[in-house]
Amino acid sequence: MARLRDSLPEIRRQRARPGTRWRPAPAFAATLALHAAAVPALLAWPEAWAHVLEVLLADHAALGTLGLLPRCGWIGPTVSRLPSAASARGEVALTFDDGPDPDVTPRVLDLLDRHGARASFFCVGRRALAHPDLVRDIARRGHSVENHSFSHAPLFAARGLGALRRDLLQAQAVLTAAAGAPPRFVRAPFGIRSPLLDPALAGTGLRHVAWSARGWDTVCRNPAAVLNRLTRRLAAGDVLLLHDGHSAAAADGRKVVLAVLPALLAALSAGGLRAVSLPDAFAS
Repeated sequence: MARLRDSLPEIRRQRARPGTRWRPAPAFAATLALHAAAVPALLAWPEAWAHVLEVLLADHAALGTLGLLPRCGWIGPTVSRLPSAASARGEVALTFDDGPDPDVTPRVLDLLDRHGARASFFCVGRRALAHPDLVRDIARRGHSVENHSFSHAPLFAARGLGALRRDLLQAQAVLTAAAGAPPRFVRAPFGIRSPLLDPALAGTGLRHVAWSARGWDTVCRNPAAVLNRLTRRLAAGDVLLLHDGHSAAAADGRKVVLAVLPALLAALSAGGLRAVSLPDAFAS
């Protein structure tokens, strides 16, 4: 509660800045209204402070729950499927998180090249700073480089508005310098979305992206199970999530993403689907 309360002055400044045009999402607007109503309620009925606190705590618990549902738009707009025009063209977005990784990312790029596939790589700024050549190679080979925060901190979603914004803008600067073009999309670390992420993105030009299917390849060591999660309802317009960073190791020692990707690309081809990057899917 203190984190949100302390962020309210910064939120108001964000809203006042020309060109940001931030509008609170439904759940966020309800939270702001509750906080605004709490002060006069306490002034009128000071003996009801415990009930007011209960309402505010319940509201914050609800916001936290919504943050665990990354495809939910109640705390901010999000993309979990491609636009209808891309679906009509039979396109699917392949997305890779947590890289670049010097051992895995080049092999992922080679596999994509062999199948004529394009993808979007949500890169961590700190890792991109250590491996700018890999970021350049991602862009050179026709894929898009997107924003996955600078730090990828475990408690990223618990940060205040200013800290969130600074982290994302730091990643944006690093990735733009390495890739030669600014990222257009962002994905919250660990898929946990802070209620403050939406106002933190105001004026950055970044759109939050979730997914329609994920393989859980960071924790599952069974490539067949990961592939099944990605393909059991595979359809045009899907946004698929894998990891070139922090991918688990299969029983034979291979990274799961490298074991799954050839079969996934074959499944896309067999289904008449084409893997594209997010900017290409949203281009028209």
